[in-house]
Amino acid sequence: MVQSTEELQQLSKDNIENAMKSFGLLSKSAQAIAVEVADYTKSSFEQGTAALEKLLGAKSLDQAIEIQQTYLKSAYEGAVAQATKIGELYTELAKEAYKPFETALSKVKS
Repeated sequence: MVQSTEELQQLSKDNIENAMKSFGLLSKSAQAIAVEVADYTKSSFEQGTAALEKLLGAKSLDQAIEIQQTYLKSAYEGAVAQATKIGELYTELAKEAYKPFETALSKVKS
C-alpha cells in the first residue's frame, strides 16, 4: 500500500513508464502482424492466379479437377498455417504488453 506522497508520485511515474513501454510493444507487434497478413494476402493472390492459369489451360475435365483439388488443398493448408502463425503473434503480443505491468503489480502487492 502507498504510505506517502513520494511513493504515490513514484508509483504514478512507474505506471506511466510501463504504459509507454506497453504501447511501444503493442505498436511493434501490430506492425509485425500487419506485415504478416499483407505478405500472406499477396502470396495467396499469386497462388490463386497461378491456379486459375493452370485451370484455363487444362486439356480435360479430369485434369481440371486435379488442378482444382491441388489448389484447394494447398490453399487450406496455407490458411491453417497462417492462422496458427497469427495466433502465435497475438499471444506474444499479449505476453509482451503485460510484462511492464507485471513488475508494477508485484510492487503494489508487497
